[in-house]
Amino acid sequence: MSKNKSLIDSEGEVGDLGDSFFAAARRGRPALLPGDKKVRMNLMIDADIAAKLNEVGNKSAFVTEALRKALAG
Repeated sequence: MSKNKSLIDSEGEVGDLGDSFFAAARRGRPALLPGDKKVRMNLMIDADIAAKLNEVGNKSAFVTEALRKALAG
């Protein structure tokens, strides 16, 4: 059993977040491992490509996968 009490009740509602919750809370997300870090890169692409890319859900993952395939061989 977890030592932490669930903050969500049986109806799926979040209960009262008391002072102890906020006293233990930390800002932000945990740091990523060095191999998981991303690099910001700005580049210019044609307008028609940008329009098609805007139709894709996760642009970053889509472009990463496309570039991996293109640069692999």
